[in-house]
Amino acid sequence: MSRYDATKDPLCYTGTQVLRNKAGLQDQNKLDQFEQLMFLSRSQEPLPEGFLDYDHYKRIHHHFFQDVYDWAGQPREIRTGKGGNWFCYPEYIDAEMNKIFSQLASESHLTDLSEAARFASRAAHYIAEINAVHPFREGNGRCQLTLLDILLNISGFEMDEAEIDPSEFMHAMIASFHGDNEALSHCILKMME
Repeated sequence: MSRYDATKDPLCYTGTQVLRNKAGLQDQNKLDQFEQLMFLSRSQEPLPEGFLDYDHYKRIHHHFFQDVYDWAGQPREIRTGKGGNWFCYPEYIDAEMNKIFSQLASESHLTDLSEAARFASRAAHYIAEINAVHPFREGNGRCQLTLLDILLNISGFEMDEAEIDPSEFMHAMIASFHGDNEALSHCILKMME
């Protein structure tokens, strides 16, 4: 798992980049394994109900990571980035996320898009926007895929998880961060076929 660039983070154990966690694990590999195990366990349970707004999105994050982090479901409070690119500054996260989910609601959560290519294009836009904000300290990608799965389901499509190539998807996310959503749209379209 690639690590984040971050300003000094009070959520990490002193002198490390390992996030404080409920299991008290200070080895990153052990934390990654524990986090994934807890995520997979919670994935077997029904998601929290909601209106596909920012509050609902935060509850989904809490659902997945409540066994690992005290701050599950809460927006991050420090500046973070990857590969020298900084995500949305924390003081703007709530406003940006509310704006994104308001726009998504204004498009009926994409339920009016019966053509797969058009759905993939609009879904890529929203997933890319949420990724650029990166509202949580950890677990953003898994929540983005969960949101995508919800949007697919309510629009009459299904996600074929076998079609998710992690490397291809990561490169598509990086391209989308720089304003090019074409590869991400292609990845989503593949998942729908």
